[in-house]
Amino acid sequence: MTTDGRGYPGYPAPSAQPRRSGADVAISIVTLLLMVVLVAATAFFGLFSLAFLDHCPPSTCSVDGAVNAVFTSLLAAAGIAVVGIVVTIVALIRRKTAWPFAVGAFALCAATVLVGIVGYSSAVG
Repeated sequence: MTTDGRGYPGYPAPSAQPRRSGADVAISIVTLLLMVVLVAATAFFGLFSLAFLDHCPPSTCSVDGAVNAVFTSLLAAAGIAVVGIVVTIVALIRRKTAWPFAVGAFALCAATVLVGIVGYSSAVG
C-alpha cells in the first residue's frame, strides 16, 4: 500500500473492468433481435388468422377460444420478451455473461408461440 506523504494509506488503485466477450455481445444482440422479430411476426400472423374466422362453422369452431389462444400467447410472449431484453441488457452492462438469458428468453417465447398455435388449432379445428 502506498502512503500519501503524511503516513496515511492512500486509496487502492481501481480494479480493471473485466473484458467483454465479443461473442457474448454478438450472440446476445442477434438473439434479442430474433426474439423481437418472432413476437412481431406472431402478432401479425395471429391477428391475420383471426381476421378470417368468419367462415368457421359453429359446430366445430370456437371463435372465443381462438381469440383467447392468440391474444394470451401473444401477450405472454411479449412479456417474456420484455423481461428477457431487460435482463440481458443489465447483464451486458454489468459485463457478465448475457447470452444464456437471451437464448432462454427466446426459447420461452418460441414455446409460448407454439402453445398458442396449438390452442388456436384446437379451437378452430
